[in-house]
Amino acid sequence: MTMTMKLTIRAQEFLGSPEGVSAHEALIAMVNDTTYNTASSYSPRSDDGNLSFIDKHMSYMCAHQGLNAAQYVSNLRLLTKINR
Repeated sequence: MTMTMKLTIRAQEFLGSPEGVSAHEALIAMVNDTTYNTASSYSPRSDDGNLSFIDKHMSYMCAHQGLNAAQYVSNLRLLTKINR
């Protein structure tokens, strides 16, 4: 994560877990694919006021570790797909 923030032990464990790594890689692939809307959003916590798509969703998954990360990313793909 690029934002400067303190991570809980549970969040650190999630980020290092196979599920967390897989989710992170999937989010990176979505950002690199122009068929998804992965624009940054505003955040007063970040240095420049922008919160990247990846940071936003990795933070959410760290905070809600009971959710299925693979299903969450799958739903994000459906929600952010650009219909042309």
